[in-house]
Amino acid sequence: MRNGLRWVSAAMVLSALPFVSHAVESGVKVGFMLPYSGTYAALGSAITNAFKMAINENGGKLGGRDVVYYAVDDASDPSKAVSNANRLIKRDDVDVIVGTVHSGVAVALAKVAKESGTLLIVPNAGANEVTGVMCAPNIFRTSFSNWQTSYAMGNVVAGHKHKKVVTVTWKYAGGIQQIEGFKESFEKSGGEIIKEMYVPFPNVEFQSFLTEIAGLKPDAVYVFFAGGGAVKFVKDYAAAGLKGKIPLYSPGFLTDGTLEAQGTDADGILTTLHYADGLNTPRDNAFRAAYARDFKMEPDVYAVQGYDAAQLLIAGAKATRGDMSKKSAVIAAMESATIDSPRGAFTISKAHNPVQDIYLRKVEGGHNTVVGVAAKALEDPAPGCKM
Repeated sequence: MRNGLRWVSAAMVLSALPFVSHAVESGVKVGFMLPYSGTYAALGSAITNAFKMAINENGGKLGGRDVVYYAVDDASDPSKAVSNANRLIKRDDVDVIVGTVHSGVAVALAKVAKESGTLLIVPNAGANEVTGVMCAPNIFRTSFSNWQTSYAMGNVVAGHKHKKVVTVTWKYAGGIQQIEGFKESFEKSGGEIIKEMYVPFPNVEFQSFLTEIAGLKPDAVYVFFAGGGAVKFVKDYAAAGLKGKIPLYSPGFLTDGTLEAQGTDADGILTTLHYADGLNTPRDNAFRAAYARDFKMEPDVYAVQGYDAAQLLIAGAKATRGDMSKKSAVIAAMESATIDSPRGAFTISKAHNPVQDIYLRKVEGGHNTVVGVAAKALEDPAPGCKM
């Protein structure tokens, strides 16, 4: 299924995870705290799938030790984030948590991880503060910061001679920060945001916003949506008659993992992201073939991020032969690692963000085709990080 939505129920995903009793003390305990239900369910599934695939490619072990998986469905609900994190830390005694997708949940999770000292690898959520003011030696990210993917697009939109832009996103931390990053670079380039629109999360009723956009007649529209919301917005945008009249720009989450459901309504959309279909490198080709073989579907950026979360953990565990109690050595190895990612090799910044290329992509024929590199080796400035 090419670039299709992968709606997977919590029961299906969780039943696929090999839960093991507490009697197994020799294994490295990995806790997934991800959404397996709701708007972001497909993202949680992709991260889990690819993480386990990378471990299996490493002989099914971390530093020579077996891997024991635990999981909780965080349902993208910030109000349950602390209790869910504590289930993994206190009940399951995990060595590392891999989570999460929703930025609001990630902030709460990072707070628990920082206070407890539990190793945390964030495989998606781009909340700037996680590796900014909340940064800590035990917190890493293998995805992006909200600033990274959105800042890169501001220069692109300005370069296309668009002067007046309307922005639209869900009103939660991730969406707000994606708009702020774009706004920073777009305004530096002489552009003007004439209206910022915020939709209550996870509402997908967009008609009133689209009607207002039609009346404002901006040069372009910049949005942040993902998962089911991204599908609905793109289809509604076209149905409202705006496609082809007002160019639509976004971070790549709008069209990653959603293109099959969006169909031709997505054609021509330009996005910026740290991954793209058809990079056509030996590393990416091998990854895509393996993922398609194992899961009968094409991988997306969420799968890449989950895969690289495992690669980073593999680097840390190798340094201690799987003894995760040697936290300083594990962390030092992760900090110095160069990840041979399907997206292209990247390193880890002092704030524990990826230092990576951001690609400019265009939707063509059901693919996010690479147009060029919007920003080379972009490093988040991580304001407020003291480590």
